[in-house]
Amino acid sequence: MTIPSIENRGEPWFDDGNIILVTQEKPTAFKLHRGVLARHSEIFQSMFEMPQPELQPEAADDMVDGCQVVTMHDPPLELSDLVKALYDGPLFDTQNINDFFYLAGLLRLSTKYFINHLRTACILYLSRTWAYTLKGHDEMVEIAINTSSIDKMTYPYVHPLHVLNLARETNVRLAVPSALYFLSLYRFEDILRADHPKLLVDHPSRPSSSLSPGDMSNYTLLLQWRIELTLDFIRRVCGQRVPSTGCLSKNCERNFARLTSRLSHSWMMRTALLHYVLQIIREVNDDSVYCDGGGTSSSSDQHIGSVNTPEEFLKSIGRSMETKYSVESWEEFWTKKGVHLKEAGLGIRDRRYMLWCMSKYRRGFPFEEFVHEPPPKKIVRGWGPSVQNGKRIRSRVHQDKSKKKKKT
Repeated sequence: MTIPSIENRGEPWFDDGNIILVTQEKPTAFKLHRGVLARHSEIFQSMFEMPQPELQPEAADDMVDGCQVVTMHDPPLELSDLVKALYDGPLFDTQNINDFFYLAGLLRLSTKYFINHLRTACILYLSRTWAYTLKGHDEMVEIAINTSSIDKMTYPYVHPLHVLNLARETNVRLAVPSALYFLSLYRFEDILRADHPKLLVDHPSRPSSSLSPGDMSNYTLLLQWRIELTLDFIRRVCGQRVPSTGCLSKNCERNFARLTSRLSHSWMMRTALLHYVLQIIREVNDDSVYCDGGGTSSSSDQHIGSVNTPEEFLKSIGRSMETKYSVESWEEFWTKKGVHLKEAGLGIRDRRYMLWCMSKYRRGFPFEEFVHEPPPKKIVRGWGPSVQNGKRIRSRVHQDKSKKKKKT
């Protein structure tokens, strides 16, 4: 094993350092202090104590400035950011997409080298944006609404697929529910194409832009969960609401019926459920035409337990957000609840495309072989006069025409 050239000096480079780290990729050298690295990481400590086969005392080329040279298999930028964070502390921010890549590199290497305090700092900052609580979610959405886009990228300037894959790679389960929730706002076909501008930014610390087979199932389940709760909120919490006995508004029930009708026509496939519900709650609380009390009728279908008020509904979302997507299998979703996707506006072509991609996944086909391949057309099967030449005939006139064409 040969030591890479150290003609390119990286930052930081301390003249009084006593060890040199050289990256294998685009060889870059960092002259540092053994004691500082060993103090923060047991991996570095054990690495320095291990004998290096390429560093023999009689080989002058293996020592530079009287310092031991250690080859590192990390990107130069990530290693530079890690060392700076150890000496000066991390510099987290959310001003553009490069700030996320900076955090991703620190989180990846702090996990690799067991630097616990730095890994914890990365996770805490990541959870401020990709929160695991409803309060944190609401704060993040408010910031996103009031923050202007940069280079045509909206806050928080990173695609949830990158956040999800980074969380999987570094075992940060805290950020998985939020990343999956926001990922469910994207079309399945767009996720597989991976051509969103946020996914195309080139950076050495960029996570994978491919959806894993396991998270494909989670995405599908969470998409279904979001649609179910949206319909439940509109039809039951709002549509079947009964005014309280002390209601001062005579038209309260009629006003809720109008609200339900408006919501039924305004919500879309990409409607963000949590913010959507919060907006309606604020509207109802601020308008005097709605009463403060009341609840849903006893005959209503209780999809999410004993939830009768919008506030209770919002709290129930927070309780189930982290577990709902994983408690059911993918097969149960399609056999029992897939009908809600049709009701929500997901076309039959999209539903077949999702099924087709999952079948490809299970047979071990790599992404690049089928992600841009058009899905196969449905083959009509059957016998009798209703099916001829692979086409379904709906009338006797069409059947007669097809027979004449066949004779000629």
